Amino acid sequence: MEYLLELAASPTAWIALATLVAMEIVLGIDNLIFISILTNKLPVEFRSKARKIGISMALIMRLALLSTVAWIVQLTDPVIEILGNAFSWKDMILIAGGLFLLWKATKEIHESVDPHGAKEEAKVSTTVTLGFAAAIFQILLLDIVFSVDSIITAVGMTEHLPIMIIAVVAAVIVMMVAADPLANFINDNPTVVMLALGFLIMIGMTLIAEGFGAHVPKGYVYAAMAFSTAIEMLNIFARRARLKREAAQG
Repeated sequence: MEYLLELAASPTAWIALATLVAMEIVLGIDNLIFISILTNKLPVEFRSKARKIGISMALIMRLALLSTVAWIVQLTDPVIEILGNAFSWKDMILIAGGLFLLWKATKEIHESVDPHGAKEEAKVSTTVTLGFAAAIFQILLLDIVFSVDSIITAVGMTEHLPIMIIAVVAAVIVMMVAADPLANFINDNPTVVMLALGFLIMIGMTLIAEGFGAHVPKGYVYAAMAFSTAIEMLNIFARRARLKREAAQG
């Protein structure tokens, strides 16, 4: 208890907490985009439930991983060498996660633009296309990748476990609140779906690059995402204005 009171009275601890919460929220955007696209393929009545269950289980998993911080940190130690390049467990997890994102995003894009796929999808139940359990499993699978990355980053920013736990809980709460509005917005705007899938491809390539030892500044990635989102918002406003004019003229 005395340890927690000392942290609460420390300005440095509060600064570290604020920085870590902001970082966790930003890192959570990647995960949230994936969750939104994945759950939007479920029947409407199951979408919100799937997001809440997936994010809640992700929180439990992240807290469990935090309890093994000492082991997580060791994941950065090289365990295998291929063609003169040393790879740690973290590197291999990032590469696997990146490849999974590339495969998933490419598959979703193919289904969106293939007219034959669209006809088949109309004949097949959405529940068959993507099961509820499969959605939860894929959410957790990708969250492992982002969790390991964010926890290792958190350890580099602070040595205080309570600060890490509070930051993770705060970030997941924000994800929980933003999940439905973001998913509904993506679902209501088909062009945003394609933009989000493009983000997933970029994030997947970033994870693979980092797995191979090439550091990609997150600021550049999120700046590109923010710029693309701003352009798409302008396009949405322009389309709505045009539809209003056409409705008024008609």
